[in-house]
Amino acid sequence: MSMKIYCSGIGGIGLSAYAMHMLLRGHSVSGSDRTDSALLRDLEKSGVHITTHQDGTGITDDIDLLVYSEAIPIDAPERMAAEKKGIRQMSYFHALGELTAGKPLIAVCGTHGKSSTVSMAALVLEQSGLDPNVIVGTKVPQLQQRNWRKGAEQLWLVEACEYRRSFLSLSPTMIVLTNADGDHFDAFKDASEYEDAFVAFLSLLPPNGVVIAHGDDEQSMRIVRRSGKRCINADEQPLLDLNIPGLHMKKNAQLVQALAQHLALSSEASMRSLQAYEGSWRRMEVKGTKNGITVIDDYAHHPTEIRATLSALRTQYPKRRMICVFQPHTHDRTLKLWKEFASAFAAADRVIVTSIYDARPDTETKRADETLFAHAIEQQSKRPTTFAGNLLETQHLLQSTILKEGDVVVVMGAGDITTLAERLLA
Repeated sequence: MSMKIYCSGIGGIGLSAYAMHMLLRGHSVSGSDRTDSALLRDLEKSGVHITTHQDGTGITDDIDLLVYSEAIPIDAPERMAAEKKGIRQMSYFHALGELTAGKPLIAVCGTHGKSSTVSMAALVLEQSGLDPNVIVGTKVPQLQQRNWRKGAEQLWLVEACEYRRSFLSLSPTMIVLTNADGDHFDAFKDASEYEDAFVAFLSLLPPNGVVIAHGDDEQSMRIVRRSGKRCINADEQPLLDLNIPGLHMKKNAQLVQALAQHLALSSEASMRSLQAYEGSWRRMEVKGTKNGITVIDDYAHHPTEIRATLSALRTQYPKRRMICVFQPHTHDRTLKLWKEFASAFAAADRVIVTSIYDARPDTETKRADETLFAHAIEQQSKRPTTFAGNLLETQHLLQSTILKEGDVVVVMGAGDITTLAERLLA
């Protein structure tokens, strides 16, 4: 039965993919977001009406369902308008859980590497003759630069996020666990509570469900043991040479190889697909070169991710000066992982810190001092570090004082710093 669906925060990487899946299943879809983006333009080209006014005027009486991203608080005008009109509401992951209920569902979860692992798995499944539905937290060149894939089969492959325990809305039949070393401590009081969420997620598997994880990762194995579920050790798979740098990417590929083996797919075909993988949007993405300066855009926003990414890029560019421009994402994460961040930048030659991307101004009360943060990085990573201010101030500093021919500049963070990479090449 066709519904009229309104997506609040439709520009989100997950909700935008959900919107496309519902549109392609015959539903009428519209939505809103506060800022324009390429994702929004793609949705509009497909027939989704989008407004940047989130004042509640878009919530009409004939809407059957409002789906909201985690960034939309309960007192947002659109949610309040829907409440007043008696319109059914649910979060993105609740809606995704409803969409995929009763169907074979491969869910990829973990602190890091989810998007790359889903991207790799999507290619392996597709090129092995399967026809899965996919939702991934990045745009994938080999999926026509999309963050979704509409398949003919019932099989689903999705990225499962632990933030606010969102993944507990899903009903997985198979889980790929990349790692679980801790994040989102605005939603979890400590590492133990964070781990508990993963145990609860694995416990949702049916009796014959399996977990694919790295056997040499003690945190992952502890979670698996506590869940009581059967585990397939991905570390028994070979480490492949890939087109993209980094041990962390090879470890992600091991998980996908183990998944393919469990699904009885050809190991040779799977390895060929993985070795042909071209990477994805904002994952060590080379955006271009201008005036002899190579610009790379990356989503890393956690100390473990920063270390892995900079280490991988150092092997790729061993003799070039590497400037890391880092935009911290949320004051809470910066404060709670301060020491870990401070020592994470040693593989760079110089570090520039921008103003913190305040993604959750409605819930954050404590503020991190960016100047002190930059000083801590300089002391612990032992690299010259400067706090540059907002993105325009950062761009001016880079272009007027710092960057020179031959440099590699890595623009890094989960906020809007991706726009800086574009401006450096303009």
